[in-house]
Formats: sequence, C-alpha cells, structure tokens
Amino acid sequence: MADKKQNAKNNAKKKSKKRWVAGVTTDSTHPPAGLFTKRAAVIARSLASKKVSPKGPASGMRMLNYFINRAGRGLSGKRRAELEKAKELLSKRIRENRPAENKAA
Repeated sequence: MADKKQNAKNNAKKKSKKRWVAGVTTDSTHPPAGLFTKRAAVIARSLASKKVSPKGPASGMRMLNYFINRAGRGLSGKRRAELEKAKELLSKRIRENRPAENKAA
C-alpha cells in the first residue's frame, strides 16, 4: 500500500515539473479577450501598444510566449503558425524601437 502512495506522489511531482506553466497565476497584464484568436498583425500591434503592454513591446512578447507555452499541444498547426508569425512581427517591432546605441552592438 505504501508503495502505491509513493508511486502516486512521484508521478504527481513528475507531472507538475513537466506542466509548470499550468501552475502560474499572475495578474499583471490584461490583453483583450480573444486577442490570440485574431490575425498575426492584429496580435502584434495590440501587444506592442502601451495600453496592453505598458513596459513596451518586449512585455507583449513575453505574454505571447506565455500563451503559446500555456496552450501547449492544444494549439492547432494553423493557429500555432499564426502565433509564430505574430512573434516575428513583434520581434521586428522590438528591433526597430531599440535605442540607437544598442543597434550598433
């Protein structure tokens, strides 16, 4: 009996390590409802805005990565491709907005 309890406990630990993102409970930003179901350009533009990401587009990139990680295998190939395209657009915007002294490096 003790063996079964120990195995169950070990399996729970393995599962929690694998699915770390499911346990995150943050309340720092609030993207509009349904944002991640829209086109890549709309997602990138919204996540780069000061209203959604007061700390800048890099904060929006973190939100997008978090959403992709949280969705995991539940994303369809088409939806994942659209989100990856949004990441590229947002990354381009981050590079364009970088201060001049950082661009030379």
